[in-house]
Amino acid sequence: MTTNNLAYAGQGFLSIILHAHLPYVRHPEHDSFFEENWLFEAMTECYLPLIGVLDRLHADNIDYRLTLSLSPTLISMLRDDLLQTRYLKYLHTRLELAEKEIARTRKQPEYHKLARLYRRFFLNALHTYQDRYQGDLLAAFKKHQASGKLELITTAATHGFLPLLNVSETAVRNQINTGIAAFKAYFGDVPNGFWLPECGYYPGLETVLADAGIQYFFVDSHGVTDAEPQPRNGVYAPIDCGNGVAAFARDPESSQQVWSSTEGYPGDFDYREYYSDIGFELDPDYIAPYILDGKTRINTGIKYHRVTGDNRPKDIYKPKQAWAKAREHARDFIDKRQRQIDRLGPALNKAPMIIAPYDAELFGHWWFEGAYWLECVLRLASENVNGVQLSHCSDYLKQQSPLQVATPAASTWGAQGYSGYWINESNDWIYPLLHKAELDMEKLARDVHKLSLTPLQTRALNQAARSILLAQASDWPFIMKSGTTIDYANKRITDHLARFNYLHDSFRKNRINERYLTALEIMDNIFPDIDFRDYNPGAGTRLY
Repeated sequence: MTTNNLAYAGQGFLSIILHAHLPYVRHPEHDSFFEENWLFEAMTECYLPLIGVLDRLHADNIDYRLTLSLSPTLISMLRDDLLQTRYLKYLHTRLELAEKEIARTRKQPEYHKLARLYRRFFLNALHTYQDRYQGDLLAAFKKHQASGKLELITTAATHGFLPLLNVSETAVRNQINTGIAAFKAYFGDVPNGFWLPECGYYPGLETVLADAGIQYFFVDSHGVTDAEPQPRNGVYAPIDCGNGVAAFARDPESSQQVWSSTEGYPGDFDYREYYSDIGFELDPDYIAPYILDGKTRINTGIKYHRVTGDNRPKDIYKPKQAWAKAREHARDFIDKRQRQIDRLGPALNKAPMIIAPYDAELFGHWWFEGAYWLECVLRLASENVNGVQLSHCSDYLKQQSPLQVATPAASTWGAQGYSGYWINESNDWIYPLLHKAELDMEKLARDVHKLSLTPLQTRALNQAARSILLAQASDWPFIMKSGTTIDYANKRITDHLARFNYLHDSFRKNRINERYLTALEIMDNIFPDIDFRDYNPGAGTRLY
């Protein structure tokens, strides 16, 4: 479908954007590591189901449009041989547990049916991963990108929170340019769009994005409604930041329907309860082989209950009812977008553009039926019998007359809408350390600008640059504030900074231990084409 008429004629545009990101949780120094399960759970419950959705839409020749942001850390982990091998082991252990559950529940018919459902679910994941795509999920996304129906974009290298890294523009540029280079290395081109980590924007960031070849990015609603001058069309049309780069704003209505903990679809009583998992509920001796070190209870992915109100016994999950409710909610979502368009179109005198961005992991992982809901939404919208027309942001921009010029307001998404979740009493200690390391890295790059370095010295400086990027990930301050795996987040920050400081001091003293450097390169093998010289702002920027 094309967006060839942007004047209001009873139609409006809907762009659904999924942001797929996980922090770098690769630990070759251990035989297994709990946080690697974050990746394996997301692969099983989100990325593989999403690929299944795209494959079915392709097989049925559905003319959908969807945008998917793949973070560079996720791209790296999905391509990693070690993690691919460990994921297969993970799937086989889940299949083994499902088989045990089928035997255990043989005299409990409703639970038995669910145990068999999980065996089919894990078998399908194994088939899709191993047989259909030979362990390369990125190939699946690349295939659908080639159809023109899926648009792939990316984000900053390690999802660094750019407004708080802006003490140094070099830090911001390297987060952006390294991320785009990692995307281009696999997918072949610079993406049209860019997902700002945590939708974190500050005035002037559009200049760095333009230099990197980016056409558009996303902000939360107030990033545009509070723009200067105030946009005529609110969040329902992008603005030109003054340099040709467009800012699209999140629509609060479509977000509320999906994200809200009280009103959102995932809280419906017919859907599966994420927090009811046999890893926490069955006898410790029985479940021991499938939890952490045989002692610490963790999610197994096998969940038998549906969302249940407070102070009530948990009710059994009924998949047919859940799928029916997902179809009902998909129809409700489209109907409400139609009513929204009918209300907005005449007032704007142009076709509204509704931006609906979500974390990809919501669909399938946190909300088990979410991937199916998304499929239903895309099918319904593609019928084009109503006024809701799916569109990519890049296609919209191609057909659009000149945009209103305005500067977005400094903003983020998340609690309070500004930077408070990423800098507060729980995590503010990290930023002086990050800034000092960044400035030390820049000074190193300047000091050696005209020197002839040995291969060992070059390796050490490149590894120092990797450590800087990994320490800057926005995930660690987020975890510290949310209070989940705080010890792990603290350790990741301090470990990466310690590795940087070791490499910095070793280089300065000309005492580089090649054996230890090799160990660091094995542990943190992300961004193989990184060049520490990009940290010398006076030497010019190397794009990709």
